[in-house]
Amino acid sequence: MGSFRGIIEAMPEQSLLILGRQPALGLAELESLFGASAVQAIGTDAALLSRAPSSVHFDRLGGSVKLCRVLTVFDTIKWPEVQKHVEQTMPRSLASSDSKLQLGLSAYGLSFKPQQLTAAGLELKKILRKGGRSVRLVPNQEAALNSAQVLHNRLTGENGCEIVLVRDGAKTICAQTVAEQDIESYTLRDRSRPKRDARVGMLPPKLAQIIINLAASEQNPTGNFTVLDPFCGTGVLLQEALLMGFSAYGTDLEPRMINYTGENLDWLDSNFQLGDVQVRFEDGDATTHLWEPQPSAVACETYLGQPYIAQPPVDKLATNVRTCNVILEKFLRNIGKQLKPGTRLCLAVPAWQISPQKFKHVPLIDRLNDLGYNRTRFEHIRDDQLLYYREDQIVARELLVLTKQ
Repeated sequence: MGSFRGIIEAMPEQSLLILGRQPALGLAELESLFGASAVQAIGTDAALLSRAPSSVHFDRLGGSVKLCRVLTVFDTIKWPEVQKHVEQTMPRSLASSDSKLQLGLSAYGLSFKPQQLTAAGLELKKILRKGGRSVRLVPNQEAALNSAQVLHNRLTGENGCEIVLVRDGAKTICAQTVAEQDIESYTLRDRSRPKRDARVGMLPPKLAQIIINLAASEQNPTGNFTVLDPFCGTGVLLQEALLMGFSAYGTDLEPRMINYTGENLDWLDSNFQLGDVQVRFEDGDATTHLWEPQPSAVACETYLGQPYIAQPPVDKLATNVRTCNVILEKFLRNIGKQLKPGTRLCLAVPAWQISPQKFKHVPLIDRLNDLGYNRTRFEHIRDDQLLYYREDQIVARELLVLTKQ
C-alpha cells in the first residue's frame, strides 16, 4: 500500500471513518466506545477519531463502512485546487513500486462530479506511468466508490489505494482507506443461518453490533464480560457478541426460538471457528425470569409489537403501543432488581412513524428515572436521532441507552 509518511510525518495519526446509512447511529457508537472528546463529526457522512487506524477494531463497528488513515488536509474545497494538490502529493508516495497499482478516488460532502474524479484518476495514472509504475483505475459511477467496488478491486490491499476526499467546512481532508466493511461476511451471517423467522423480525448484524457497542461502552471484550439478550429470538445478537469477543447469554419466551438459536450458533461455530467461547441460552419470560449469573451488560431488541405495511387505524395503533409499553415496563422492573448499579443497557424498542419523520414513542420513555434507570445522553447526537428505520417503514427501532441507578 502506498505510504504518505514523508508528507504528513508532523501530523498526529488520526482515523477517518465513513459512516453508514444512518450516520447518527455510527456517531453514537464511536462516542460510546472512544469517548466524546475523541470523536468529531465531519459533515453528515464522516467522523474523525483521534486514534490510529491500527488501534480501531473496525470489524466490530456496525455503524461505519470505511476506515481511513488521515494523510493531509487541503485548505480548499474547490475542485481544480483539490485536484492539483492530489496530483502534487500522491505520486511521490505511490511511484516507488514495480507492481501494478489498483487506484480509486472517492469524495464525500463535496460537489465533485464522478467524471471529474475519474479524470483526476486518469491524470494520476499518466503521472505514475511516467515514473514507471503500471496503474489500473477504477472509474467512478458515483462520487464515492461503494464497498463492493473497493473490495472487488482490492483497493485496501498491498497494491491498492483508494484516495478519500471529505469536506470539512472550507477544507478537504485527504485520507487513504485501510479497511472496508466486509459485506460478504455480513450477508453470510444475515441470510445463510439455518434458522430465520420473519415473525420475530430480522435484526441486521450491523445493527446488532451497534446495540452491543452502545451497551458495552468502553469495555474491552474479554471472555468474562457477558452480554445478555433477554429477547434473543434466533440468536443474531448472541452471534455478534461472540464474534466480538464477549461471552453471551440469551433467553427467549418461546422454546422454538431457543432451538433456533442453538442451531444457528452451531452453524456460526462451524463457519467462523469461535474457539473457546462461553455461551448460554435457555427458555425464559423476560418479564419474570431470573438470570444467573448477573450479566455485565444488557443488549437486546425487545418486543416490537404488530408489524404494519400500511398506516393502522388510530385505535389499533394505540392498543399495540399499550401492549408494547406494558411488556417493556414489566421487563425493566424485573431485570432492574437483578442488575448492579451502573450496569449499562441498550434496548431496541418500537417507535411508530405516524407521518414522515414524526414518531410515536412508547410512553415509559418519559419516566425511565421512576423505573430506576438513567438515560445516557450523547454529545454528538440527540435522543431523537437514535432511530433505525427506512423512510417507508412504519415500525422503527428506537435505541434506548440506559444505566441502572
